[in-house]
Amino acid sequence: MLLQLTVHQSSNAQTISETKKNVYTFQLSQEIAAPAWRLVDNCFKEAEAMNADYIIIQLNTFGGELSNADLIRNRILKSKIPVYVLIDGNAASAGALISIACIKIFMKPGSTIGAASVVNETGEIMPDKYQSYMRGMMRATAEQRNRDPKIAEGMVSSNNYLHDIADSGKVITLTTTEAMKYQYCAGVASDINEVCSLAGITNYNVKTYERSTLDVLIDFLLNPIVNSILLMVIIAGVYFEFQHPGLGAPLFAGIIAAVLYFAPLYMDGLAANWEILVFVIGIILLIAEIFFIPGFGVTGALGIIFIVTSLTLSLIANDFFDFTYSSTDNLLYALLRVVSIMIVGITGAVFLGRKFLTTTVGQKVVLTSTLAHAKSFSQSVKELNSLIGQTGIAMTDLRPAGSVEVNNVRHDSISDGDFISRNDKVKVIEIRGNYLVVRKNYDF
Repeated sequence: MLLQLTVHQSSNAQTISETKKNVYTFQLSQEIAAPAWRLVDNCFKEAEAMNADYIIIQLNTFGGELSNADLIRNRILKSKIPVYVLIDGNAASAGALISIACIKIFMKPGSTIGAASVVNETGEIMPDKYQSYMRGMMRATAEQRNRDPKIAEGMVSSNNYLHDIADSGKVITLTTTEAMKYQYCAGVASDINEVCSLAGITNYNVKTYERSTLDVLIDFLLNPIVNSILLMVIIAGVYFEFQHPGLGAPLFAGIIAAVLYFAPLYMDGLAANWEILVFVIGIILLIAEIFFIPGFGVTGALGIIFIVTSLTLSLIANDFFDFTYSSTDNLLYALLRVVSIMIVGITGAVFLGRKFLTTTVGQKVVLTSTLAHAKSFSQSVKELNSLIGQTGIAMTDLRPAGSVEVNNVRHDSISDGDFISRNDKVKVIEIRGNYLVVRKNYDF
């Protein structure tokens, strides 16, 4: 009986000793912005789901947005799983804050940590109120991890605390050797295995984060070129539908592009619910202007303002018009980008729209959708050609098709691209098939 108990206890001890630790690792080698925060949050969730014993961040960044750096910092500080960091080159600015939040810091040879002053998009130092907040955040983080808070504070503002480093009296940036000396580095390591060895982790499995298909798709949609193309499709689709109501396809394309535009921004935390709601309201106002309200007035103008506002604010970090973490330069850059793309999109819509209207399919679609129930007053081709250059009155709205009256005779007609309201003065510029192509006549 005693022998069986001894064997059983020995077997349990062997099983426990053979239980391997789970080490979860991922690379954070990008600008600290909304995508970086989403990456960190997803990785921590995956590590928690697999009951990881340790998380090791492989960090190499020059910094980024303070708001997202603070989110990452708090995620690390509140993690029930011990979090270590291996600095692979750079832990500057926001990267320094993230590193200091980790329980242990390891550095590859030749790496640096520090230079955490708050700057704007052009690299200019922000006013002291921003630096003061950052200094407090750095001190608090260092204190929680039992590191010298004065060194952390010195990474934000010029100091005279450390006299034996090369840039004494300036903002602190520590090399690997200097970080070791001042206990801001627990050891020099070249890879994850060396980190585990220095940390006393034995008998372990390493699980490395792998990007999912969804992550790849989101990164693709967030690519500035793709993002700009989607923005152009949104604007061009809305504009073309406004000029040629009833087609449906341009507006549908714009809505699909809007979904692809907002979805990754929403998932990355940039586009908020209210910004998407503002965009939807703008679209509804434009639809009301196109189909229910004649001419172009306040409703259409408000729709455009709502759309531009939504597209602009979704590109910058803000909390319902609170731009604490975004400078005026951020806002102006986003607005300039949206307006520039809007100009390009509208120009493209006008050009492609006119080309489309010259095709057989374009003429058939436009005339079928708009003139299906209209009475035709067409004459012979020779008689119609004689009307080129003459003026008349629009009997209906032309968006782009409708009817006009020339020489007291009503004709099927189509605008050359611009919206023409009922009773506007028009001039015949071309004959296509059995209908007149007209434009507004400002000299009538």
